[in-house]
Amino acid sequence: MLRGVDLSVPAGSIVALLGPSGCGKTTLLRSVAGLERPDGGVVRLGERTVSEPGAFTPPERRRVGMVFQDAAVFPHLSVARNVGYGLGREPRREARVTEALELVGLAGFGDRAPGTLSGGQLQRVALARALAPRPSVILLDEPFSSLDAPLRAELRVEVRRVLAATDATALFVTHDQEEAFVVGDEVAVMSDGLIAQQGPPTALYELPATREIAAFIGDANFLAGTAHDGVADTPIGPVPLHAPVEGPVEVMVRPERIVASEGDAATVDAVEYFGHDAVYRVVLDGGGTLRARVIGAPRLGPGSRVALGFVGAPTVAYSAASPPAEPATAVPALLG
Repeated sequence: MLRGVDLSVPAGSIVALLGPSGCGKTTLLRSVAGLERPDGGVVRLGERTVSEPGAFTPPERRRVGMVFQDAAVFPHLSVARNVGYGLGREPRREARVTEALELVGLAGFGDRAPGTLSGGQLQRVALARALAPRPSVILLDEPFSSLDAPLRAELRVEVRRVLAATDATALFVTHDQEEAFVVGDEVAVMSDGLIAQQGPPTALYELPATREIAAFIGDANFLAGTAHDGVADTPIGPVPLHAPVEGPVEVMVRPERIVASEGDAATVDAVEYFGHDAVYRVVLDGGGTLRARVIGAPRLGPGSRVALGFVGAPTVAYSAASPPAEPATAVPALLG
């Protein structure tokens, strides 16, 4: 259920809609496509209002292309006929199909049957079919969810390249934070039927608006502290703050911002080695645990005594007494 969505997708940009299952991502996408009729609010595509109280433009008149989770290609049609399905009797139909297939890296696949293609190739066909009519907006509903991890990683980069090459305005739904950051020019975090924060991936990672967003996006430590004069005193020492706040706080510190060196303030409890980096799980002498990330092979092992410090740009702190934010009351979505 949507309960106060305020989403804007600038023309020619890609916005990734990120959130857990059940938060309303697909409902919002279907409302933009015209497959759902909202009870209230306004949906605009560029200069056109396509949904508002008392007026509703059906999906076939919205010039919206959509790519679904399961590709949804027609198994009895060739690749070329699938891609050209929405073009009707357009004079340049064959040329447009060829252009779309070349764009997604499937030149020469027009005569192939869908049953002979891999999962990744089927999603490329679905993307080509969505792009062929030159829609005003492309909507992608978790298009890689059925693919294995290596193929997902390859295809998300390719899809971003294709969308950027066509200067498309796109809304990309995913529950995968890494995927959202790779594909989206901006990321809109959705929670419980509303947009909790929207901005460039760097802003959401470095300056999450709430503790919940900080915990959802990436790995985060939350350190109890006392803030004053732009600094918070914490168990790992003073931490500079991005915005002024006073009194008891929880300070968000990403694991890569914590430096662990030989010392006598905490104990390494466990080491997680990933090849390109490693994470120390550290138990503080005063109580509590945190995670510290290092590049490359770890130099410390379980049982090592360490000192801890903070490095990098100022971070965010959340007041220990701050009330929850109230949701908006309208449901506008502006794309293009």
